[in-house]
Amino acid sequence: MALNYIWIGFFVLTFVFALSETIFNGNFDVWSQIMSSSFDSAKTAFELSLGLTGVLSLWMGIMKIGEKGGVIPFFGKMVSPLFSRLFPGIPKGHPAMGSIFMNISANMLGLDNAATPLGLKAMQNMQDLNTKKDTATDAMLMFLVLNASGLVLIPIGIMTYRAACGAANPTDVFVPILIATFVATLVGIIGLCLKQRIKIFDRVIVSWLLGIAAVVVGIVWFFSTLTPEQMQRYSSFIANIILFGVIILFIGAGLKNKINVYENFIEGAKDGFKTAVMIIPYLVAILVAIGMFRASGAMGMITGGIAEFVHWLGFDAQWVEALPTALMKPLSGTGSRGMMVDVINQFGVDSFVARIAGCIQGSTDTTFYILAVYFGSVGIKHTRYAVPFALMADIVGSITGICVAYFFFG
Repeated sequence: MALNYIWIGFFVLTFVFALSETIFNGNFDVWSQIMSSSFDSAKTAFELSLGLTGVLSLWMGIMKIGEKGGVIPFFGKMVSPLFSRLFPGIPKGHPAMGSIFMNISANMLGLDNAATPLGLKAMQNMQDLNTKKDTATDAMLMFLVLNASGLVLIPIGIMTYRAACGAANPTDVFVPILIATFVATLVGIIGLCLKQRIKIFDRVIVSWLLGIAAVVVGIVWFFSTLTPEQMQRYSSFIANIILFGVIILFIGAGLKNKINVYENFIEGAKDGFKTAVMIIPYLVAILVAIGMFRASGAMGMITGGIAEFVHWLGFDAQWVEALPTALMKPLSGTGSRGMMVDVINQFGVDSFVARIAGCIQGSTDTTFYILAVYFGSVGIKHTRYAVPFALMADIVGSITGICVAYFFFG
């Protein structure tokens, strides 16, 4: 129901802002801009789904080999002590455990293309256990919030964008992003544990969280010893070699267990194709609403109002220039990247505002895209409290990104 109200809200706000533009500013072109945006967004949604088809077919095929070859169940057993507590509705040893682990690992490495199909596979595994097929389970909600908070150990994308824009040190946002995304994920986990009455101070959960914190500190220390060029080269190399290693591992396990690797790949790839087709309507629905909202000028009016309010309070308002990136982040990954690039073009890639935008961009993932794709792939209509908790992680991540940017660069 939450997505239903939010979707309707986008159209209502779009109409209100467009009407005010026409009445108060005499802007009659806004209506044609809105309609053009609706067609462009629908086309983008289809092209995005079409682009996902190949990636989904590839990774769903690889996942099928890993499942039949015993690798996914092995990963499930490896993380079972933690996941059996965070996902109490999933039986120990169930394939969903391994799929969740693979998805989260891909996200942590900044491998978005691989993370999405792995996440869809995890949703399908969890849907097999779901007794109410149209309603999200507690496990699904925990999984969605973990994805929305988007813990990324190696933010390859942000560093690549900054390098392409000519930054003197493209990797200078690495540590701030790592801190922001870790805080967002931690808050998301704690919030859902409290909501679902999971014992957050359980010895296993605390040990794993401290272990992850230690890994974060270790990565920060290691990369701080590298030059910017080495940091970018090593981060890309490590992520890609791990990804390729997973493919070889899965195929090797399949051969060892004497399964027909090729036929299992084809079977999984077919599921990937079906999933890509299934999510098209959900992507069209959410992207069209967001595109029309942007075209109405609502985003500019909101950020302008916030900037005036901050100035009136007497606080530093430099961060407000990066606010469109934060507001767009939950709605559209492409849109938020566009906002970040717009800030870079306007103020310069090495400006304080551009660094804030980079920290915000890397702090969390795209909430409504994740909700639309993941829930849509298994036909979930009742998302329960997924939206508020995912947005909570988004807000915390953005605020933390702004704060750490001030600490490191202000």
